[in-house]
Amino acid sequence: MKLHIYEALAAYKKKNPARFHMPGHKANRRGFPLLRDAALDITELSFSDSLESPNGVIASAQEDIAELLGAKRSYILTDGATAGIFAMLYAVRRSGGKVAITRSSHKSVYNACALLGVEPYILQSNERDGVLLPPGATDVEAALARDPKIGAVLLTTPDYYGNTADLAAVRSVCNRYGKYLLADGAHGAYLKFDPDRSGEYAGNFADMWVDGSHKTMPTLTQGALLNIAEEALVPAAEEGLDMFRTTSPSYPIMASVEYGVKYYAEHAAERIDAVRRELAFMKARLAKRGLQVYGGSKTLAVAVDFGAAGISPAAAYAELERRRVVAELSDGRYVLFYLSPLTTPGEIARMERAVRAVARMRTLRGTYTAPARLPLAGARKFSYLAAWGMPYELLSPREAVGRVCARNAGISPPCYPVVVAGEQLTQEAAEALASAEHTFGLQGGKVAVLNIGGRAGHRA
Repeated sequence: MKLHIYEALAAYKKKNPARFHMPGHKANRRGFPLLRDAALDITELSFSDSLESPNGVIASAQEDIAELLGAKRSYILTDGATAGIFAMLYAVRRSGGKVAITRSSHKSVYNACALLGVEPYILQSNERDGVLLPPGATDVEAALARDPKIGAVLLTTPDYYGNTADLAAVRSVCNRYGKYLLADGAHGAYLKFDPDRSGEYAGNFADMWVDGSHKTMPTLTQGALLNIAEEALVPAAEEGLDMFRTTSPSYPIMASVEYGVKYYAEHAAERIDAVRRELAFMKARLAKRGLQVYGGSKTLAVAVDFGAAGISPAAAYAELERRRVVAELSDGRYVLFYLSPLTTPGEIARMERAVRAVARMRTLRGTYTAPARLPLAGARKFSYLAAWGMPYELLSPREAVGRVCARNAGISPPCYPVVVAGEQLTQEAAEALASAEHTFGLQGGKVAVLNIGGRAGHRA
């Protein structure tokens, strides 16, 4: 496999040069002993190309990636999928002024809408076993028929729990109405190379899509890709990337993005087959012992339903961590295990042993308290953008029940809002925010609510 970026970095390291360029660690092992491969961490030099206007090793890497993913253009991101989300919405912001989005969209989608002046049309999300589902084609068509100002549809597929949208059906709807289809495929970058699930890959249907390479590929954290299939969107998307991507991209991250795609193109199929086989056996054995997993996942994510077993997921998570099995998150009902094609059969066996051991603990039985049913949002009283532009005050979540939110607020992870600007804060949403260990959108633990006709408050 030809690794354009990594090979350029390795060749430079081998020269052992005197480094009179950024970064400041200078690959000095005595002064900077934290990373053994800091010598690969460089800046834009004569041989290393520039991410802003590539014409060398980065350009070659991106061309190879696009070919492997079936895109017309692929752009490496070192800011995570967020920069790609911003660039996608920037590219379609003038297509109608509104974008139809999944209720459980990542906070970056909502933030981009606020920054770019795009009104989000939040699509109906049904619920299955305590997990929000992607909207269906009928939901999308109803929205497009109701509001001609919607210029694009942006779906999150797959999501954290492995749910996928019916992109083929949504593509047909978008074609009939002449709308762009965008996809936040951050959790499904590996699907392109999954022989059994490649049809779920966002790039098969979307005009633009984001791959969160670092989530499921052998790629460093923050490594991601923006991919484009519709050439007409290229100029605006590149303009958006120029605005939102960092001017100091990490070369190790860029090299790892290229590596992740090319490694999976050669090796993912056999690895995925091995992981999926072990998961099937594990799920069957857990079911025999009365432990169920969320049944909607079409990815390698596994959500164990500790709630149905009467066990607090937070307590189960802590006990698993004590046993050195560290899951992605607990959400009030499930403990989510985030696997990738690089997860080994031995690690899956270790996870199963720990889960079974925790489920047998008598001290954990009866500790489960059922969370409120999703979604938690209240009635919409103002448009999203209008709410962002109005004065607000800060109240504790429980004090703010019934008030209209001026900002989004949610739990991290999974980093999508439980309440969106312009919606009333329900008792259920307030309790979820008040009891969560990590949140976003709160200021000093308080929610921003509209202050209409009251005393002077914060200005937007």
